[in-house]
Amino acid sequence: MTGKEKIDILIVDDRLENLIALEGLLDNTELNIVKASSGNEALGLVLEYDFAIVLLDVQMPEMDGYETAKLMRGIRRSKNVPIIFLTAISSEQKHLLRGYEAGAVDFLFKPIEPNILMSKVKIFLELYNQKRLINEQALELKQKIDELLLVKKELEKTNSILQDLSSIDGLTGIPNRRCFDEFVDREWKIAVRKSAPLSIIMIDIDHFKAYNDNYGHQAGDECLKQIGKVLKESVTRPEDLVARYGGEEFIAVLADTDINGAMIVAERIRSKVKALNMPHETSSIAKIVTVSMGIAGGVPNRDSLSGSFITMADKALYQAKRNGRNQIRLFAETEEKLENKS
Repeated sequence: MTGKEKIDILIVDDRLENLIALEGLLDNTELNIVKASSGNEALGLVLEYDFAIVLLDVQMPEMDGYETAKLMRGIRRSKNVPIIFLTAISSEQKHLLRGYEAGAVDFLFKPIEPNILMSKVKIFLELYNQKRLINEQALELKQKIDELLLVKKELEKTNSILQDLSSIDGLTGIPNRRCFDEFVDREWKIAVRKSAPLSIIMIDIDHFKAYNDNYGHQAGDECLKQIGKVLKESVTRPEDLVARYGGEEFIAVLADTDINGAMIVAERIRSKVKALNMPHETSSIAKIVTVSMGIAGGVPNRDSLSGSFITMADKALYQAKRNGRNQIRLFAETEEKLENKS
C-alpha cells in the first residue's frame, strides 16, 4: 500500500439517514467510506477490507453492536482494528463496561458532535498510518535482509571455490603444498593425542628432467597429470591425503597407518605407475616412467614436529634414488628397528 491510496473506514448503522449523515461528517479525500446496515453485512466486509477504524452503532436489530464487535475480534483480519461505538444509550458505567468488554476502544454519544468525531477519528488514522509505515519499513528491511543473505550465500560459495582453488594444484588437480602443510600438522596433533601411528611417503619421478628435455614440457606436464591421477587412485581413504610437494615430487600422509601399511600403499603406487607404461627412452633404469619412494612413520610424540617425519621420508627417498631408483626405501632408523624386531 502506498501513501496515496485511500484509507478504508467502516461505518455501521441500521438507519440509512444515519449512515448518510455520518458519511457527510467524515467526507475526506483521503478516506474511503464503506457502509454497512447490519452486523452481518459488517462482518462480511471486514473479510474483504483492511479497515483503519470501525464506527459501529450499538442499537441494531438482529445483531447489536456488542455482538458484532465480539465477532469482529474473533476474525484475524479485524482482530486489532479499533472499534468506536456510536450510541444513544446512557453513558452509565455498566453500558460502557459492556462495550469495552465487547472490544470497543472508545464511545461517541448521539447526537454526534462533528469536532469530537473528527478529533477521535484523526487519532486512530494517525495510529493506522504509523502502523502502515512500520509494516512497510519492516517489509523493506526484510527484503534487504533477504538480499544480504543471498549476497552472503554467494560470497560463501565464492570463498569456498577460492579456498578450493588455493588448496589444489592447478596442473595435477590434487592438493598442493599449502594444503598438505595444513593437513599434516592437523593429523600430527591428532596422532599425538591418540598415540596413533602416522606414515609419510615421499614420491619422486625418476629422471624427470631428462624426460622433459627429451619429450618437451607439454609432455612433462601430461606425465605429472598421469602420476597425480595414479596417486589419487592409490590413496583413497578420506583420512589420508596425497599432494604435489613441488616439481616432480609428491607426498602422501597416511593417518593411523604403520610402516607395513605404508609399504603396501607405496607398492600399489609403484605398480600403478609401471602399468601406465609411459615411454621414457632417456631413463637409465627402464624405458618407461618409474618412481622412487621414501617412507617414514611411527607414533609421533609431543616433543617432535610433523616436519621430522617429512625429513626422514626425504632421506629415505634420497637413499632409494642413490641405490638405483625405481624402488621403495624406509628411513634407515625405521629399517633398523624392523630388523631388530625380526
